[in-house]
Amino acid sequence: MSLPLTGIRVLDLSNVLAGPFCGYHLARLGAEVIKIEKPDGGDLARRLGADPKRAERLQGLSFVAVNAGKQSVALDLKSEAGREVFLRFVAKADVVLENFRPRVMERLGLGYDVLSRHNPRLVYCAISGFGQTGPWAKRPAYDQIVQGLSGAMSVTGDAQSAPLRTGFPISDTIAGLTAAFAISSALVDQRQTGRGRFIDVSLLEATVAAMGWVVSNHLNAGVEPEPMGNENFTAAPSGTFRTATGPLNIAANEQKQFQTLCDLVGRPELATDPRFARRETRKANRAALNIALNDALGAKAAEDWERELNAAGVPAGCVLTVPQILTQPQLLERRFVEALPADPDEGKPLRITRPGFRLGEEFPVPTLPPELGADTEGWLAQLGYSAAAIVQLVASGAVAGKKVEQATGGHHER
Repeated sequence: MSLPLTGIRVLDLSNVLAGPFCGYHLARLGAEVIKIEKPDGGDLARRLGADPKRAERLQGLSFVAVNAGKQSVALDLKSEAGREVFLRFVAKADVVLENFRPRVMERLGLGYDVLSRHNPRLVYCAISGFGQTGPWAKRPAYDQIVQGLSGAMSVTGDAQSAPLRTGFPISDTIAGLTAAFAISSALVDQRQTGRGRFIDVSLLEATVAAMGWVVSNHLNAGVEPEPMGNENFTAAPSGTFRTATGPLNIAANEQKQFQTLCDLVGRPELATDPRFARRETRKANRAALNIALNDALGAKAAEDWERELNAAGVPAGCVLTVPQILTQPQLLERRFVEALPADPDEGKPLRITRPGFRLGEEFPVPTLPPELGADTEGWLAQLGYSAAAIVQLVASGAVAGKKVEQATGGHHER
């Protein structure tokens, strides 16, 4: 299978989630993604996850989730020799991806201005909490901080529980996808014009941009966004309802769907009730409508209502747990969960999720997430370093690699 980014080389200096999630998508699209990691421990995510033994081996399950199919070169960018190696790398790369705080790369002497002189075609993507400029640029930022500042937490939950963070790091995730989209777009221009560019991705702006409907209603209609729990602010009845066996999401957003819903639950009179007959009156009286529907839906199991409503053209779905959705036929048939090659240290395959799109054919199975520095020696040789020079670089602590350290016992100055 020919993948769209085959032949693209990415130097991924990023850490934890936003940048690595971006790099994971680029790798699955065919790019050669080389993680440039600190010799001392590498990506922090190597030590994160629910399996302590794997974390001790720097293969934490959080790292596994977004680093399959990549390579690893352990390089100390604070050392002169390490920076020299990196500059040789840049000359052979298409993309540099990093998520340091603004100006860190400049302080290392490796900012975009410097790198673009070594490679004018270079696409450089910097992911940060708030962007490279502005009064917040230098502030430290984690996903939860950005969720709070963006307004996302203020509209998540209900009047009693808000503000509430999402159940996964949504700001990091959205920023990673935003960066992957921007890099892929810049690569099209690079191929056509030979021109590189600097991409500035802000977790804050990526999150607020993803809240487009909420933001637009405030900017253009003066609506103050409120937390509405499982309700949909654009329509009613549209939210989570109670059944005989558990919660059920129903989205009867169109007039015809509402009328069908009323007939199916045995309450046709609701469709002609003046409080509910029109879209706007339903929204204004959603509390009373929900009471009536919850009472009617209590007659059957959620799974039965799900089947009947969908068959009649009314969107509905049970509220599943993560273990439940991963075993549903929909994801199983489409092979959304993939098994990596067996881990040599455990003898059983790791499982990961593929990207949320298809390319007409199956994705090739990626390689295991790389061990820290697994590809250092090979790349140093490709960059023109002799075997003796590689041993000296490892001994100095400027780089770290598996083969040389194993051969010499791993006793080097740091």
